[in-house]
Amino acid sequence: MVEPQHPDISARRQCELLGLNRATFYRLMPMGVESPENLKFMRLIDEAYLEAPFYGSRKIQKAARG
Repeated sequence: MVEPQHPDISARRQCELLGLNRATFYRLMPMGVESPENLKFMRLIDEAYLEAPFYGSRKIQKAARG
């Protein structure tokens, strides 16, 4: 079993030791709840997009930063 939060061995190394493709591991890994900080960033990006849907990723990033 792969422990993504293991303090010493990365998920990449654990998959390698098990002979498991990382894509398979991430596909089978249950989705968690987004962190409050991540939700904040997603909201800022959504607001910037709704104001100017024609912006590209760089302008969206700049607009979201304020």
